Amino acid sequence: MSDALRSAVVAIGRNEGERLVRCFDSIGDDYPAVYVDSGSTDGSVAEADKRGIQVVHLSTDAGFTAARARNAGWRAVAQANTALDYIQFVDGDCEFAPGWIARAIDELDADPTLCAVFGRRRERFPNASVYNALCDDEWNVPVGFVEACGGDVLFRLAALKQADGYSDDLIAGEEPDLCLRLGQKGWKIRRIDAEMTLHDAAITTARQWWLRTRRAGHAFTEHVARHGPRAFASWRAERNRIGLWGVGLPLLFLVLVAVALVTRSGAVAIAAAAVAAAYPAQVARLTFRDLRQGRSFRFSAAHGFWLVAGRFAQAGGMARYWINRARRRRNSLIEYKGA
Repeated sequence: MSDALRSAVVAIGRNEGERLVRCFDSIGDDYPAVYVDSGSTDGSVAEADKRGIQVVHLSTDAGFTAARARNAGWRAVAQANTALDYIQFVDGDCEFAPGWIARAIDELDADPTLCAVFGRRRERFPNASVYNALCDDEWNVPVGFVEACGGDVLFRLAALKQADGYSDDLIAGEEPDLCLRLGQKGWKIRRIDAEMTLHDAAITTARQWWLRTRRAGHAFTEHVARHGPRAFASWRAERNRIGLWGVGLPLLFLVLVAVALVTRSGAVAIAAAAVAAAYPAQVARLTFRDLRQGRSFRFSAAHGFWLVAGRFAQAGGMARYWINRARRRRNSLIEYKGA
């Protein structure tokens, strides 16, 4: 059976504009495709209609999430194409590298233990801003078996059905959640050495990066809260670092300052200064680590700074998760594009 009959593409998006046009053009006519739209007002649906791509309009009743969109997409395309073996997911701000899907299909065909395969996602304009460069570095995960994938990935349909897809209610971190559940069922995920997609983050301001980082803090927190001791160890470690650098040390600093003011103790004041100094010291350590790896000073300094300063943004995401949980409120998206 040809790849075109065995595979389909699910693209998701909201007001992606020209990025979505490039995404559609990169899909071409080789595979059936579904576009899941989350309330766009920029003509995205018309672009899909122009190309004969099936459109699924995501309802607003449960709030927009990428998880809901992907689930709606793969279920719609699987229902319309009963011979499918694989689903290629792609975000609407990405475009495929030539030959990617065929290469990924070969990998899944060769190893029936694999539930998913992904390759190198790159930033289209990594030099447009330091934030784009940070994204490009983030996408470059090691080749081989990995614990989780990102949004652009070729999935085995049987595995998606076995796990009942993504968790609809997650506003972020839906991919690691799905991969964790599939891993518990014996499936494996592999990152292969192949070009996959070009991504257009379009992050140009510190505010956008701050909001993106806050969303990550929410994702780490919810993942660990949801899965407990079975959560990914790396995500538990990140949650702990957020607690230390974003919550614990700041509270300790404030307590020490208050005690120093009340008692006029020089020793306590020195202790408070030492806590405060831990932050620039950590930035310097991380910056020099990147410099030793041959990275530019511009990238190294920004990376070091945001790894530390970003803990405060992540702590905000952590707090948001726990506050909403205490109030039994549904989590809403933390959007950074256009911020």
